[in-house]
Amino acid sequence: MLDQVHLPSLKHKQDDNTYIVGQIAQHKIVITCLPLGRVGTTSAAVVAEHMRLTFTSLKFSLLVGIGGGVPSKKFDVRLGDVVVSIPSDTSPGVIQYDFGKTVQDGRFERTGCLNQPPAFLLSAVARLNSQDILQSSPDRSKISDHLAYIQAKYPRKPSWSYPGAEKDQLFKSDYDHEPGKSTCADCDLAQLEVRPSRGSDQPKVHYGLIASANQVMRNGATRERLRQETGALCVEMEAAGLMNNFQCLVIRGICDYADSHKNKDWQLYAAATAAAYARELLHIIL
Repeated sequence: MLDQVHLPSLKHKQDDNTYIVGQIAQHKIVITCLPLGRVGTTSAAVVAEHMRLTFTSLKFSLLVGIGGGVPSKKFDVRLGDVVVSIPSDTSPGVIQYDFGKTVQDGRFERTGCLNQPPAFLLSAVARLNSQDILQSSPDRSKISDHLAYIQAKYPRKPSWSYPGAEKDQLFKSDYDHEPGKSTCADCDLAQLEVRPSRGSDQPKVHYGLIASANQVMRNGATRERLRQETGALCVEMEAAGLMNNFQCLVIRGICDYADSHKNKDWQLYAAATAAAYARELLHIIL
């Protein structure tokens, strides 16, 4: 998604990260990833701290990647959509749902509160949200344009194209994947949730709560229980490690439904839609 790529600068001697440095619009950008095989809130915090050793003038951070969708009747979250962490009256935008204490009767009670994204990022998000609502506006969301941009820029790389609505299968939360099967070909299609066609493959952007923890969620019933308790739209494994120490906004492309029917068919496209939203956001931040 970079407009330009620059040569990386010398790193701090205690910095273990590897970087790509470049530019989007008027912003100088530095990108890094978690080490392969190391996930979780602690790993994310270490990587971000190391980045700050080398790049001492960072203004803000965007945590961009994939996550598990938490669909509901109110929020029709689908594969390939984007979820952005936005605070509400009762939530800072990200919660760490595995941090808390066990109290009477064995109940788990979440404790602690994470910081909200900074006001200037929330202001930019509000502008993008209003543009998306006004679909007839020339300023409406250009995520599809950004996806076409990288597909044209890297035509010989793996395809980031839309996998197709027929591959977006949401099974009922209490129906588990058939044991021992690598795909859902043998899963009971009668257990699929019936959802209306969107009539477009344009990804939607949802604004709300992202639930973060040091564990992979692969159970529909657990996902549904978390939704009822928190109202989360997405689950992931890094954001809680950043929110209290960095000026950060979390952007997640939805690659699965955090249940036992997980597969990797949507990962590239979901990563691309999240990156496309980040690119669009950077174009309007002054």
